[in-house]
Amino acid sequence: MHRRSNRNNNQQNKFNAPKINEQLANTAKVRLVTDGGAEIVTYQVAIEQARKQNLDLVEVSSGQEIPVCKIIDYGKYRFEQLKKTKEARKKQHVITVKEIKLRPRIDDHDFEIKKKRGIEFLQKGDKLKITLRFKGREMAHTDIGMKVVNRLVEDIKEYGTPEKAPNQEGRAIVVIINPK
Repeated sequence: MHRRSNRNNNQQNKFNAPKINEQLANTAKVRLVTDGGAEIVTYQVAIEQARKQNLDLVEVSSGQEIPVCKIIDYGKYRFEQLKKTKEARKKQHVITVKEIKLRPRIDDHDFEIKKKRGIEFLQKGDKLKITLRFKGREMAHTDIGMKVVNRLVEDIKEYGTPEKAPNQEGRAIVVIINPK
């Protein structure tokens, strides 16, 4: 049976951990789930049964009028819960947005390097944001910038598809590409 200090109780509540043993003392009755089924007993009877078996009384379902409890080894139960959440975290992939910044008068070699980086981002499963910025008098030739962006979108179309057509937002042309 586990004895918890006050600091551990605070940590336990912080991580949405279930109530155990003496933390359930303010409830008169509990629904005790065993191999033979579920029965409603007083807290005192449930905690005595747990102590006899040298295990813990753990609340497995809260938010009901009568809390549902089991007599189990809390350390083992907590370990299994942490293992499940860690496994679930491994399987999920967080999609991040990577950005490539261009200029309207970009050289061919620089363009190829930007294209290569964009393809790497898309192959990793990240979204790609292409931003082309205009400075000063370049704003008079937005068609040149649009051609550069469209050329890049066309070159990487086998790795990703644009969410929508490139559009001009102030002094920039922006397009977001989703990976395939």
